[in-house]
Amino acid sequence: MRTTKLILSLLTMITLSAGLRASDVSFQASLLPDVAVFPSTDHVGGFTLNLWGMNPQHALAIGLINGSYGQSGGLSLGGVNYAENYTGTQLGLLNLASADLYGAQIGCINYTADICSGLQIGAFNYAGRLSGLQLGVINMAAQADHGMQIGLINLLPENRYWFNGGLANEVAPVTVLFNWRH
Repeated sequence: MRTTKLILSLLTMITLSAGLRASDVSFQASLLPDVAVFPSTDHVGGFTLNLWGMNPQHALAIGLINGSYGQSGGLSLGGVNYAENYTGTQLGLLNLASADLYGAQIGCINYTADICSGLQIGAFNYAGRLSGLQLGVINMAAQADHGMQIGLINLLPENRYWFNGGLANEVAPVTVLFNWRH
């Protein structure tokens, strides 16, 4: 009973914080993107349960494959989580953002093509432009605004902080244990 109340309270908080619109559906269940309760074009503002789902959403998404497009967010718990622009947390084996991520990616492999503002924790982390923390075995960022990498191998090719530029790109694009950009 307590567990049920806790789950319902959590879902209610996520739904209310998602800013529901009149056109939002509050629940989606998907076997495949085209085999679902609602079409993949409907915005979900609540809860999704997926074998493989693909909707724009501000929701709690639980499934084997959780996909979203456009401006989406919430909490995605799954084997594979992928999105275009995502605000929230992706927790899975493979987490992908094809554009920007504002929040956290926690998994084995985390990839954000452009801006990663927040946290990545995993065996391999990649950000096009890091503004936050990468914690992992291998961390890589094409460039960083303000960021830190902590891991066995840290790659930050455009690091102008060390040695005031020039020499930094020759000496410190790859470091062991930590790297940063101030």
